[in-house]
Amino acid sequence: MEELDLNMESIARRFEQSAELIRRCGPLLAARIAQATELIVRSCRAGGAVLVFGNGGSAADAQHIAGELVGRFLLNRPALRAVALTTDTSVLTAVGNDFDFASVYARQVEALARPGDVVWGISTSGNAPNVMAGLVRARELGAKTILLSGQGGGAAAAHADILLDVPAAHTPLIQETHVVIYHVICQQVEAALAQP
Repeated sequence: MEELDLNMESIARRFEQSAELIRRCGPLLAARIAQATELIVRSCRAGGAVLVFGNGGSAADAQHIAGELVGRFLLNRPALRAVALTTDTSVLTAVGNDFDFASVYARQVEALARPGDVVWGISTSGNAPNVMAGLVRARELGAKTILLSGQGGGAAAAHADILLDVPAAHTPLIQETHVVIYHVICQQVEAALAQP
């Protein structure tokens, strides 16, 4: 079997790049992460829901977030109302077929979101039309919006009450940092709701 000629320095450098970006985001985004946590805690205490969505890897992140909130992150506590709008293939394909793919999240937000709920879009570029449409519809319905994105938040930033934008343009680095950001939020939400 032929041995691969792998560059160990480039592998180690890749870890360093990710760690450095994550390190920079702590102080840069801490205040906005606290604001996002407050929105979610306030909504959960009022019986509200968190609706999360994105495309591709961000769709997987949406499911991860919903799983942490419905299940648990670190503490045993009551389940929180959270739904990943990425998982119902019948709804996604019906809306995509009968309307268009840009409507797949806006239509679900219209069906499920209520004033005071939190609608959380994820897009590394911030330019995904369906993510932006979901945030727009959420605001029209009186829900609060969070956008988790790359640098600047793209076109969707204008529709976010809280923008959590990672200062990078390289998609894998952005996605790796997103995991840390939403894990911190889930931990903070859980800790706040565990208090009497």
